[in-house]
Amino acid sequence: MNPISVVIITKNEAGTLVKSIPLLKQISDDIIVIDNNSTDQTVTIATAYGCKVYQKAWIGYGANKNKGIQLARYNWILSVDGDEIPDQALINSIKATAPGDDKTVYDIAFKTYFGKKLIRFGNWGRDHHIRLFNRQHVKWNETPVHETLQLPQNVVVKKLDGNLHHYSVENQAEYEKKTIHYSQLSAIKYLKAGKKAGLVKQYLAPVFHFVKTYLFLLGFLDGREGFIISRMAFKNTWLKYHYLSKATQSLKNKPIYQHDVPTVAYKLNTHARVE
Repeated sequence: MNPISVVIITKNEAGTLVKSIPLLKQISDDIIVIDNNSTDQTVTIATAYGCKVYQKAWIGYGANKNKGIQLARYNWILSVDGDEIPDQALINSIKATAPGDDKTVYDIAFKTYFGKKLIRFGNWGRDHHIRLFNRQHVKWNETPVHETLQLPQNVVVKKLDGNLHHYSVENQAEYEKKTIHYSQLSAIKYLKAGKKAGLVKQYLAPVFHFVKTYLFLLGFLDGREGFIISRMAFKNTWLKYHYLSKATQSLKNKPIYQHDVPTVAYKLNTHARVE
């Protein structure tokens, strides 16, 4: 493989970094950490391992990842979140990958955990993402939430062996907090895109997402955690359209431009506190 830079975004991920960085150093001598004001030992650990650490005000997942890409030494980028750990099989697969065309991207399978339990079914059980790419042709979009890669035409997608192990949430309380946060960001994204919170989306879509995750994708086979994940799929869908409806009403007859986002976010946070 051509030389690779690794870009990691972090927020209080000390426990994960001590496991991920030694593995990532097997494939890169250029590890960039974009840190969002961590209060644990994240920065200390990353610095001790020789990573280049940048304290960056949080401007969004995609924007912070793009900043890391800009600071990288090499054009080939492996993008890793702070709560993800590659396994040795993935590291070996990257090592063995022959240099590809610049428009080739590499898809990685995920193993996602609820606390210490591996989730095998539902959306979490089939998760995979493109995370290795050439920055000359690929970058992240900068939507408020659920950032995706902007891929060139005629892109070639190849799969890598191995997995990124994603330690998504420690417990139900953390999951509840994340669900509210992501639903707020989704509402802002939808508001800027001019989407509306109709009755079908607000009341039927949440039920569909629960049924899909719990029954069709066999989430019930993951036991209690499978039910919680499915319930949160319901809650996230309902909340994002609920917040969108509230924000639309509060900003009625006002154009939605970039400078409106702080106002919208404040209103959504206010609603979140009283839900």
